[in-house]
This record gives sequence, structure tokens and C-alpha cells, in this order.
Amino acid sequence: MSDSVDALVLDLLEWIGASPRPYADVIEAWRTSCPRLPVWEEANARGFVTQQHLQGVGAFVSVSASGRQWLAKQRPSAADAEYRASPLFVGGQRHAQASSHPVGELVRLRG
Repeated sequence: MSDSVDALVLDLLEWIGASPRPYADVIEAWRTSCPRLPVWEEANARGFVTQQHLQGVGAFVSVSASGRQWLAKQRPSAADAEYRASPLFVGGQRHAQASSHPVGELVRLRG
């Protein structure tokens, strides 16, 4: 994949951040019909994002564990700053991984 798509995938992962975002918001901001910039499709194909559906609330998108690892490897300071700003990161320690919380709780925490 091209460097420009890699850079945009990194931007997507940073934009999603440490807490899930509503699927509709992600698609509205990141889906494209341009075959040369398949950012959303590439992030999915690489397993960098996960999708969850919470009945009665809707679908949400999160950065997967492999996406967090790739982001940290490519942009260490950006990944560290984003996750330290997360409401799940308190007192210098990350209290829970995104996958261990119900999506509804994470959305409530995101505010």
C-alpha cells in the first residue's frame, strides 16, 4: 500500500482515539469512493479497527489491539498522548482496555 494511504490510516486511528466512536460518524468522515485512497477499507483489511453493535444504542468503531500497536510503532508520541488523555487512563495507569468494557460505558465515559 502507498505511503499516502499508510499516513491516512494512521490519521484515522488517531481520530478514532482511545474510546469507541459511533460507526455512522466514522463512515461519514472517512469512507471514500476513491479507489486510490481506500483508508477505511485498508484499516479494516489490516485488522486495525473493530466494530461492535450494542442493541438499542447502535454500532461503534474502536481501534483494535493490533491497530494500537501499529499506531504506537509509527507515531509513538501521538499514540501515547491520545491514550493518556483517555478517560480510561487515570493516575498514570491505564485502568482498562477498550475490549474489556461494554461499548455503552465507553461512550458514556467519552462524553
